[in-house]
Amino acid sequence: MAMSYQKLMAPLTMNGMTVPNRMIVPAMVTRLSGDDGFVNQAIIDRYVRFAQGHVGLIVVEATAIHESKSGPLLRLSDDKFIAGHKELVARVHEAGPSKIVPQIIHFMKVARSGWRQTLDMLSTDEMTDIIRQFGEAALRVREAGYDGVELHAAHAYTLASSLSRLNRRRDHYDGRTLEGRLRMFGEVFAEVRAQVGEDFPVGVRFLADEMIKDGYTLEDSRLIALRMAQLGCDYISLSVGGKFEDAIPQKGRPPYPYTGYSGDRCMPGAHYPAMPHIEYPTRIRKYLRDKGYQVPVVAIGKISAPEDAERVLEEGRGDMIGMARQLLADPDWPKKVSEGRTDEILRCIYCNVCKQLDENFKPVTCFLWPKGNAQAPRDDPHADRPAWPEGNILTARIEGGMVRLNWPPATGPRVLGYDIYRAEDRGEVICIEAKKSTKFDDRTVLGGLNYTYYVRAFGEAGTPSLPSNSVSVDMPWAAPSAVSDLEFTRSGI
Repeated sequence: MAMSYQKLMAPLTMNGMTVPNRMIVPAMVTRLSGDDGFVNQAIIDRYVRFAQGHVGLIVVEATAIHESKSGPLLRLSDDKFIAGHKELVARVHEAGPSKIVPQIIHFMKVARSGWRQTLDMLSTDEMTDIIRQFGEAALRVREAGYDGVELHAAHAYTLASSLSRLNRRRDHYDGRTLEGRLRMFGEVFAEVRAQVGEDFPVGVRFLADEMIKDGYTLEDSRLIALRMAQLGCDYISLSVGGKFEDAIPQKGRPPYPYTGYSGDRCMPGAHYPAMPHIEYPTRIRKYLRDKGYQVPVVAIGKISAPEDAERVLEEGRGDMIGMARQLLADPDWPKKVSEGRTDEILRCIYCNVCKQLDENFKPVTCFLWPKGNAQAPRDDPHADRPAWPEGNILTARIEGGMVRLNWPPATGPRVLGYDIYRAEDRGEVICIEAKKSTKFDDRTVLGGLNYTYYVRAFGEAGTPSLPSNSVSVDMPWAAPSAVSDLEFTRSGI
C-alpha cells in the first residue's frame, strides 16, 4: 500500500502563520544578489521557484542587518532595501501557497590574511548597536510584508559566537557561564519582539552541536533550546557545525567556515548515511515537551526520501522537515509528494557541488540541472519520459574490487542524466548516485555480499524513465592468510 504522507501534508500554525505543509527550505546562500545587497530578478526567480513547488515555509538566505563588506549578500540594513523585499514577497505569494520569512544575520569581520574578529574584540557599545540593528532590521522585515522573521544564531556568526563555549568575553556576556552565553541572544530577541510585536512569528536557527574541539554539544543545546522556548520563539530550526575554528586556511582568501570537519558535518556529503543528525531534533524536541513547551522543532540533515520524512513526523522526531540541497535540486518535491508522483522526484546525490560554488563566490546552482540553467527546470507532469533501447542494456562486471556498470544512452526529450539504484543482499533499494555519463564504478562494495543494480534515466525536473533491466553480482571474498603462512609458502618449505 502506498504511503499517504498525511503528516507531511498537514498544515501547521505558528503564532498566526499557517504553513500549508511541513516542508521548510532553510536559508541557503545563492550568490545571486549583487554586491549592492538589493533584491534582483535572479533572487526573485529562485524563491518563486520554491513557491511553485509548494514548499511550506521558505526561508530567504542570510540577509545582513549591517553594512560590512561581504560580496554578494542580501541586506536589510537600511530602509532603501525594503522595496525590493516587498516585490520578492509579493511574487512568492502570487506563485503558490508558501509562507516566506527572511533569515537576518550579523557577522564579524574576516580578512584574506586569515585574521578574523572575535566576540571579545567588540566593545559594549558595539554589542548594544548590534542588538539595536537586529530590532531595526526585523521591523523592516514586517514592513516588507514577510510572514515572519528568522534570527540566525548558527554557524560562524555573531549570535552563534555568543552562544559558543569558546566565547571569551568576561563581562555581561561572560562566556564562562551558560547564562552569560545566552544573554546576547535574549537581548536580541527582546529587542526584535519589541519592534515587531507579539503577533509576528519570530523563529531561530541555531546549532544542535558545534562539532569542534571544546565546542558545545547536545548537553548544552537542549538547554539553549529551552531558553529560546522560554523567551517565546515561534519555531526552532536546527543545524550543526560550520565554524571558523576548524576552517582550512587558504592562502590569499578569507576563512570559509565550511571547509573543516565541522563544515563537513554541516553539509554531510554522499559518504554519510541518510539522516545522520536525526537524534538532535529527536532529543531536543522531547526535552522541550517534557518541560511543557510545544514550540515546533525543524529536523534536518539528509532527510530526502518522502517515507523517511513522514516517519520522522509520525515518530515525533520533529515537527517540520528542513531540506536545503534536496529542495535546491528539486523544488517541486512537496508538490510531487502530494500528487503521488514520488518516482518523479529529482534526487539530490549530495555531491556538494553547490557548496563548492558558494565557497568560490559563484552563483549556486545544482549539478543535476540542465547545463547553463540558473534555476531548476519547471515541473511538467505531462512531459514525455526518456526511454531505453530494447533488450538487457545494463551490464556489470567485477574488476579490481569494484563493480563496473555500463549502459547505452537513453532516448527522449532532454535526457539530463541517470540515477543508479542498488540493493545489498536483496534488501532495501536505494539511489546511490546520479551520473551524466553512461558508466559508473561502484567502489563501496564488500566481498561476500550480493549486489543488485538498475538504472533510470531522468529528464528535466526529474521526469524518469522506466527502470532498466536489473543485474546482480556476487562479490568474491577469500579469507586472507596469516603472514606466517605466506612466508612459509614463499620459502618453498
